[in-house]
Amino acid sequence: MTSILMSKPRKQPAIKAQGTASRQQRILETAAQLICRNGYEKTSMQQIADACELTKAGLYHHVRSKEHLLLEIMNYGMDIFDEQVLSQVASIADPVRRLKECMKRNILLVTRGRDKEITIILHEHATLTGASRSQINARKKHYVRFLESSFREAIRDGRIRRVDPKVATFSFLGAVNWIYKWFQPDGEIPGERLAVEMPDLFFGGLEVRGQAAGPESAPARRSA
Repeated sequence: MTSILMSKPRKQPAIKAQGTASRQQRILETAAQLICRNGYEKTSMQQIADACELTKAGLYHHVRSKEHLLLEIMNYGMDIFDEQVLSQVASIADPVRRLKECMKRNILLVTRGRDKEITIILHEHATLTGASRSQINARKKHYVRFLESSFREAIRDGRIRRVDPKVATFSFLGAVNWIYKWFQPDGEIPGERLAVEMPDLFFGGLEVRGQAAGPESAPARRSA
């Protein structure tokens, strides 16, 4: 998505308008932590209400159903992703540097651990049904288009060798999206090191030698 830089904004707020933004955010973050720890099926609305210091009826005052809560957690996670990844790389002119920085920031978001909403997007992707699943899938497709467009641009400019942009995109996503399954925050590989070495490893087999653009010399991209 070089022409589509970020996921489309949602038309509705994540939680009903009553209460403060901090309460809305706390409900989503607390529920995300419980679901990550216990799994969606094994996490009850009563457990979430207790953790949020609400009655079960009070929780339902803010969310229509358990699936609605899961949808809003995922939307919240996508908002975090847009803010911390896509909006930070959209203006990078050089497509390879854009892709490398995107991978780096994506890895840091997954490995940082505290943003459980991102893990839920990856782990509970098949749990949503109907319109809720379609809504999240539509937001994900914007990221896919962004990567495909960036790979296509890099190929056109001779920055990377000629590969199928779709294959490159899903290889990129496969490498990054599986990290949450094996990464250990207290393990021997820190997230910061992973965010440096994985892009080097991935793009090392794609870049055309002698075509790398200096990080300081590339002008900002014009808005699409």
